Amino acid sequence: MTPGTTGADLFAGRREVVVVRVDGELRDLDQPLPEGAVVEAVTIDSPDGLSVLRHSAAHVLAQAVQQVDPDAKLGIGPPITDGFYYDFDVETPFTPEDLKKLDKAMARIIKEGQTFRRRVVTEDEARAELADEPYKLELIGLKGGASDDDGSSVEVGAGELTIYDNVRGAGRESETVVWKDLCRGPHLPSTRLIGNGVRLMRSAAAYWRGSEKNDQLQRVYGTAWPTKDEMLAYLDRLAEAERRDHRRLGSELDLFSFPDQIGSGLAVFHPKGGIIRNEMEDYSRRKHVEGGYSFVNTPHITKGQLFETSGHLDWYREGMYPAIHLDEVLDDDGAVVKPGQDYYLKPMNCPMHNLIFDSRGRSYRELPLRLFEFGTVYRYEKSGVVHGMTRARGFTQDDAHIYCTRDQMKDELTTTLTFVLDLLKDYGLDDFYLELSTRDPEKSVGSDEVWEEATRTLEEVATASGLELVPDPEGAAFYGPKISVQARDAIGRTWQMSTIQLDFNLPEKFELEYTAADGTRQRPVMIHRALFGSIERFFAVLLEHYAGAFPAWLAPVQVLAIPVAEPFNAYLEEIVGRLRAQGIRADVDVSDDRFGKKIRNASTQKIPFVMIAGGEDVEAGAVSFRFRDGTQENSVPVDEAVERVVAAVRDRVQV
Repeated sequence: MTPGTTGADLFAGRREVVVVRVDGELRDLDQPLPEGAVVEAVTIDSPDGLSVLRHSAAHVLAQAVQQVDPDAKLGIGPPITDGFYYDFDVETPFTPEDLKKLDKAMARIIKEGQTFRRRVVTEDEARAELADEPYKLELIGLKGGASDDDGSSVEVGAGELTIYDNVRGAGRESETVVWKDLCRGPHLPSTRLIGNGVRLMRSAAAYWRGSEKNDQLQRVYGTAWPTKDEMLAYLDRLAEAERRDHRRLGSELDLFSFPDQIGSGLAVFHPKGGIIRNEMEDYSRRKHVEGGYSFVNTPHITKGQLFETSGHLDWYREGMYPAIHLDEVLDDDGAVVKPGQDYYLKPMNCPMHNLIFDSRGRSYRELPLRLFEFGTVYRYEKSGVVHGMTRARGFTQDDAHIYCTRDQMKDELTTTLTFVLDLLKDYGLDDFYLELSTRDPEKSVGSDEVWEEATRTLEEVATASGLELVPDPEGAAFYGPKISVQARDAIGRTWQMSTIQLDFNLPEKFELEYTAADGTRQRPVMIHRALFGSIERFFAVLLEHYAGAFPAWLAPVQVLAIPVAEPFNAYLEEIVGRLRAQGIRADVDVSDDRFGKKIRNASTQKIPFVMIAGGEDVEAGAVSFRFRDGTQENSVPVDEAVERVVAAVRDRVQV
């Protein structure tokens, strides 16, 4: 490689290459490459290439906003999953009409083929150039304190300050810098590469850098893809996801609601939703009994001392509801005679399970001890992140804590992972990969040696499963690393399902012990395992996965019998009686609605089996089946019809 060679020189003619990776770091194509460096092409359709595309689109959005409103002040504009956003301080919130104008302004900038050009600047130079941008000035002052959490790391934090100019007519005498922004980069070589695959989606209020203590800005979200076809396919997926939104389906199917009188993120289940939930829980209970688990129950509230011992008050306080101060005794003058205590709604079940383990002496013969609970917990999620039942403030975990010896640890983890995957498959999810979350040195307890052993063991178990293993650096809880089972649903979205965490630290904090075979006192190893994550979240995932059309075993009404006319009511009621005798949830629609309306109602309610009978059916001792896809099967003998329904429920098949 000759001195001065750039990525553009190295990959000339390959339009799909948008940046290069130089010794592991991304770099603009027009930057000279160090001699002897390892250089890789990064294409626009790769994960890194998509991030560069989307961050470049965010810059174009910001340029368009300041073209339309020169008084707008710039916040932060990072790439995010499937798109980007940019925050602005503007006098009035953006309207849908504003977004249409900005889309057109962006299209003009993209068509011009402006060049993104990187400049290294000193802190003083940056402050002088961005003197009218108060939020950028704050970021300049951050230096090494930028964070991925609030998006500020896309602006500063790379060891030097850089500004990117948007240049019109680059390489010609008439070239002009038309806009600039503080940014780490890298960027596309030209706005033309954004093409027609960009669309603004919506706007929302957002606090500067995610803190409620800061100014409220206006955030504009967009999406960007290498081609228009890919963007349209994404928009189709979004439309399908909206049709499947569990909040909408929950209301339409009368499954659950979120009454304002109760509070944000706190769901109530209606009778039909309660049936589905009970089926989910009952099946899970049966499988846990078969798996050797013991059932326990613990209260919803506890003295704060418990969470001081566990470390939650040190490491998880912001995620907990505020303390309830109780039991204080005052004399007649108001002086404290007996100090009160702080009680907390529990965010986790594990500290209480530790107390159950520690309630009496334990022998190695009892291990592994598998404690299981449907335990309701409460977490004070910020209002901006509460989302139906997938991010709630009160929910019930199917929580297990397994206490075992170090020798049993690896086999128990393997068994647990197999148990988790098999049970998820029973509910209709079967496309998995695993994620390994490792230690965050700033938010963890315990020695390096303990963490290394725990992480290595989890990695070995995950690898042995044969599933794809994806790293999640610094994503572990404060007490130990974890494996997360990630499941893809019917439309390809990924959901975090079960988690398995290996913990040497909480047994130490609670001084848990068992008597070993040689009579010595030993610490158990603790495995945290939530299979669904939470009943509510898993319910929402299944509701969206099936688009409300649950398999027969989970459906609140499994069979609806519809007579062609009133004289056939008694015939269907007898058949429904046979079904109910075998545990099937079946009803006869004897309402005053016309036959066609009854059929439409059954379709709207996504009932698996609609059983129809008229004169010919009665004469033949048969029924007709109408299925959710609109197909119909006529003249099915009653005995066969009953057996088909019972088999579909028993075998948990979709119909």
